Amino acid sequence: QTHFVSLSLQAKMSRPVQARRLEGTDKNIWVEFVKLAATYSKVNLGQGFPDFPPPDFLKESFVRALSGENHMLHQYTRAFGHPPLVKILAQFFGKLLGRDLDPMTNVMVTVGAYQALFCCFQALVDEGDEVIIIEPFFDCYEPMVKMAGGMPVFVPLRPKAPKDGKLMSSADWQLDPAELASKFSERTKAIVLNSPNNPLGKVFSREELELIADLCVKHDVLCLSDEVYEWLVYDGKEHIRIASLRGMWDRTVIIGSAGKTFSATGWKVGWTVGPNRLLQHLRTVHQNSVYHCATIAQEAVAQGFQRELELYGKPDSYFVQLPKELQQKRDWLVQSLDAVGMKPIIPEGTYFLVADISKFKSDVPDVPDSDEPYDSRFAKWMVKNKGLAAIPLSAFYSGAHKNNYNHFIRFCFAKEEATLKAANDILQKWKQEKTSP
Repeated sequence: QTHFVSLSLQAKMSRPVQARRLEGTDKNIWVEFVKLAATYSKVNLGQGFPDFPPPDFLKESFVRALSGENHMLHQYTRAFGHPPLVKILAQFFGKLLGRDLDPMTNVMVTVGAYQALFCCFQALVDEGDEVIIIEPFFDCYEPMVKMAGGMPVFVPLRPKAPKDGKLMSSADWQLDPAELASKFSERTKAIVLNSPNNPLGKVFSREELELIADLCVKHDVLCLSDEVYEWLVYDGKEHIRIASLRGMWDRTVIIGSAGKTFSATGWKVGWTVGPNRLLQHLRTVHQNSVYHCATIAQEAVAQGFQRELELYGKPDSYFVQLPKELQQKRDWLVQSLDAVGMKPIIPEGTYFLVADISKFKSDVPDVPDSDEPYDSRFAKWMVKNKGLAAIPLSAFYSGAHKNNYNHFIRFCFAKEEATLKAANDILQKWKQEKTSP
């Protein structure tokens, strides 16, 4: 008996079980805030998903695929993308980029844009490679670069105050050209570009994209272009694809998402578009991780794109209708935040709007020497005490810069009218409580 006990004690592992590449990447803002929202929120404007349904034509395509005669849609399909989907994506993006795309080598389907990003970093970033990330950034870029052995190098968008008391726009947040140039070196392997940008809603201008493109060409750097919000652009702005600029097709991987394109985030259908010299390496990671993506969802998305190709640029196109609807929702939320003194930064694109909470700081006292950024404490207090969920902007900054922009929170406005109205009611009531003696 005693002999057995001592053996089992010896058998306990004393060396660390986790791989070194996981060090420092275990915290995740979404895990924490999604749980808080589920527990406390009456109105959730936190995580970025619509609470309205995808368009009828897309749901009908899914139902047809599910219940139709073609029972092979319930089985495996081609690993790198269901043939009908890669064909239509090659046609569609070929039209947008003005080039002939081969569906088999220039397109790869992934489990959402999230897995597309993972494939990019794993396939293209080596131990010690530097990857430039523009702040604020979608938070997974940093841990994914680190897990690939790379070194994230951050460069911030710097806000310029607008003139004559106007509300700030996401266009007022800009790169400093000299600062950006200083981040490129012989160690730089890639830059991650996210336009329209989550969380700010910034749509990079042609001039800004040319600045980035020139540096990529000069230093022979890759560009990972996260364009999941490509159709969600407002006020007549134009989404410019960096791969269409001179010298960029050969060094760019474009990342897209059916979740954001068709308001179906739970389907997890994403894609990469780019030259075969880059995509062949993404395919290697893909075939050794998820292998392939859900066949039926790919079939339905293929039919959605088929419809959109036929209606391209016409008023009936979902890609024309959705941004119109979202622009209205954005304007409602801008008005309701502005009315209570939570200063919104007007986004040019995406689902998101960042607001300045400075005027509400008196409700949530500062804790001196706290490790936690102020906006994070504020957002937690707001969901617990007011039932309104949002995400702190500091979640989109690296450790070194978390406290520089800690008086902003991000709201998602891709919501039903009733949801936005309920959020407005909470804000109005809160303002009355603040002003009443």
